[in-house]
Amino acid sequence: MSSLNSVIAPPEEVVVSTKRVACDGGPLSARGDHTGATLGHPLVYLDMGEDDFVECGYCDRRFVLSADAHSESEYLDPAARPPEAH
Repeated sequence: MSSLNSVIAPPEEVVVSTKRVACDGGPLSARGDHTGATLGHPLVYLDMGEDDFVECGYCDRRFVLSADAHSESEYLDPAARPPEAH
């Protein structure tokens, strides 16, 4: 018998800025980065192809492309930029 208390929560949804993502099933930090936890599943790389989302086959986590996504070939320099570059 099923009760309302035993309903399974919907899969986690993560907004990302690229069509290629990696998932290991571990918990995410507040910024959406993997925390490096030991629990989860093998690391898998996922590609959205023509869609704007992809779901992990292991943990059902859903990765959704953000509205301000950038090209895969665009280099995102992590270095600080001068104010006029913003």
